Amino acid sequence: MYRNILVPVAFDDGHDTQAAFLAARKLASENAKFTVFHVMEAIPAYVTAQIPAEVMARSHDDAQKALTEMAAGLPGASAVMAAGHAGRAIVDHAAAHDIDCIVIASHKPGLENLLLGSTADRVVRHAKCAVHVIR
Repeated sequence: MYRNILVPVAFDDGHDTQAAFLAARKLASENAKFTVFHVMEAIPAYVTAQIPAEVMARSHDDAQKALTEMAAGLPGASAVMAAGHAGRAIVDHAAAHDIDCIVIASHKPGLENLLLGSTADRVVRHAKCAVHVIR
């Protein structure tokens, strides 16, 4: 049983977040700590230069609100949002916060994953803790 579980989430229909939450609960020890984690991918500067600052701030606030609402589906979970490359940010957060298990939902792989690798693939290969992938 795990005591500090990280559950990365994406805001799309291709990942089964509820299945990841269910697996996290089943893998948790009594009094386990859950972190629901979302990574906002970096937007290139040439794009952000064309977007008004208030739109960018509203987008960030909307994402934080959605993440907080999503985290409510895992009782006692805290919601954490980061910026950067998803796979790297998940692995770095896990290492920095003594995470002993990552439960990540994976989408059905496509052709692009043969060349670049998915976020779940990167997490499985680089995390220093247990990783459970939900399909």
